[in-house]
Amino acid sequence: MKTFQVPVGISNRHLHLSEEHIGILFGAGHQLTRTKDLSQPGQFASEETVTLVGPKGSMPNVRVLGPARKATQVELAATDTFKLGVKPPVRDSGDINETPGLEIVGPAGKVQVEAGTIIAARHIHMTPEDAEKYGLKDGDHVKVQVNGPRAGVLERVLIRVSSNYALDMHVDTDEGNAFGLRNGDLLDVILD
Repeated sequence: MKTFQVPVGISNRHLHLSEEHIGILFGAGHQLTRTKDLSQPGQFASEETVTLVGPKGSMPNVRVLGPARKATQVELAATDTFKLGVKPPVRDSGDINETPGLEIVGPAGKVQVEAGTIIAARHIHMTPEDAEKYGLKDGDHVKVQVNGPRAGVLERVLIRVSSNYALDMHVDTDEGNAFGLRNGDLLDVILD
């Protein structure tokens, strides 16, 4: 069995906003304020936060990630959905067709999005060079072995390939907690 190691990053609830929605929520012409670079080149956590409002409740202080995207997308862990009262599907980032919406409240205004709420599918970012080295391509799925006291195997981990990516695996807080993971832990990707 061939394997290679990948560092894991655990994603807390967050959202990506379109330029239009940034202007509505934070004021016309507002630019997101970078506070921390993320593992993927050019991506960052911003100072800005919003409140998410669903049919059952609200969730304040949800971090906005930058830069702006073409479409607004909210990424939640399954446990977050109970508090808000929404039932988003597990989806690849960017695949927001036929997903639930919710209200987003910022300091300057609010937006009711009709779609865009997902539970992000677990995935591994890699460069084309990494993909070639490991015999993988964009859209493939692999298994990832987690060792330690809460050992197990993560199935159907999506491979995402782009020259804009750095090698990193992303899981949400529910998955991270279930396997006892910490940011930066090295996991074994199983190549069949």
